[in-house]
Amino acid sequence: MKTKNTKRVVLIVGAIILAIFPCFADNAADSQLTADTDHAWTLSDCINHAIENNITIKQTAINVEQRQNELSSAKARMLPGVSAGASQSYSFGRGLTSDNTYAQTNTTNTSLYVGADFTLFQGFAIKNNIELSKLNLEAATEDLEKAKNDIRVAVAQAYVQTLYNMEIAEVARSQVEVDSLQVERLKALCASGKAISADVSVQEATLAQSRLTETQALNNLHLAILDLTQLLEIPSPEHFAVVRPKVDDIDNVMTITPDEIYAEAMQTKPEVRGERIRLEAADRSIDIAKSGWYPSLSLSTGFGSNYYTMSSMPSPSFSTQIKNNFSPSLGLSMSIPIFDRLTTRNNVRSARMTYRMQELQLENVSKNLYKEIQQAYYNAVAAESKYRGSMTAEKSAKEAFEVVSAKYENSKANATEFNEAKNRFMSASSEMVQARYQYLYQSRLLDFYRGKELAF
Repeated sequence: MKTKNTKRVVLIVGAIILAIFPCFADNAADSQLTADTDHAWTLSDCINHAIENNITIKQTAINVEQRQNELSSAKARMLPGVSAGASQSYSFGRGLTSDNTYAQTNTTNTSLYVGADFTLFQGFAIKNNIELSKLNLEAATEDLEKAKNDIRVAVAQAYVQTLYNMEIAEVARSQVEVDSLQVERLKALCASGKAISADVSVQEATLAQSRLTETQALNNLHLAILDLTQLLEIPSPEHFAVVRPKVDDIDNVMTITPDEIYAEAMQTKPEVRGERIRLEAADRSIDIAKSGWYPSLSLSTGFGSNYYTMSSMPSPSFSTQIKNNFSPSLGLSMSIPIFDRLTTRNNVRSARMTYRMQELQLENVSKNLYKEIQQAYYNAVAAESKYRGSMTAEKSAKEAFEVVSAKYENSKANATEFNEAKNRFMSASSEMVQARYQYLYQSRLLDFYRGKELAF
């Protein structure tokens, strides 16, 4: 008889464990949420899709293109400017003739001109503007990478939340299955006179509560999937599923200090590199402002001609006049600033204040990064401790449930005691699952701060 009861206990406990952790029982089901799902997404799939479709990233990418265009414009300032012009005028009545006398006649005048100007020196403003545009482009590129990193972290958080809710839904589903079996079992015992109807009613109430818990768990899972698909810019969460990563055994990654992580992050995080580049750009802006104190030198050249006719006398042909009136020109001009109403001085002061502001911005970003790393590190330490403790608690709750189940099978424990032990086991299993994914995320986040890929 004891052997038969022991087998029943083993079957009940085994059914619960397999229901709670289906990935242990069926690797094929490990990669999808439901049996009819066509495709399951890994974390890398989600991140890549989000980066390709996220609106903020697309906007930031356009900003990079704008900076590239600004650099092209800055380089173009080194080229000469070329222009051409033509004019046509008519004069009626008394006018100036070709021999520089006045006569009562109608005249026409056609003028043609082509010219070029080239800036030889402008206080190094052109060179510094090119360097500034390059720095702005580099900073914009770092901003784009930061936007990608932000979406990577957001997707990873939503992905882990989905995994956790999947596991909780499985726990709730298993609880409904076990409670349903107990209701059927008690009904059979009641029919044979080995149990009372009150025990059946208690177990049916427990089953109703389990079904409510399952409904809430499924709702939470659907909301988590909705959040994830919205991050991915997917129109509908229908038929969307994620892959459960293999996280049964997680190694201890707390072998590096926050200061060591921070030292690596300062070299790899795009937000830090971007602010450093902006600091260099602010220094370059000071040099550009100082160019107002230097003289400027420019070269100009061109050539022109004209065609002139009078109604009262014959005129040479168009080609003859154009040839004879051809006049090239070459000019060199210099502008020396003497007093510009303190404009340059104030521009330099403003540029220096911008530089000091950027120094503070870089310091602020660095400090915030250190705070984030500290928080992530100690969150990972706490998550690891919770994960190790939850595994011990889950093991103890499982053993206690086995004992109560054996007593229950031998009528030495009532249904209330059985349900309490079962609920403690379920709760411990849920907490262990939650702690496992928390630790998984926090440990991978630390690796991400060190410049590694965010992946499970």
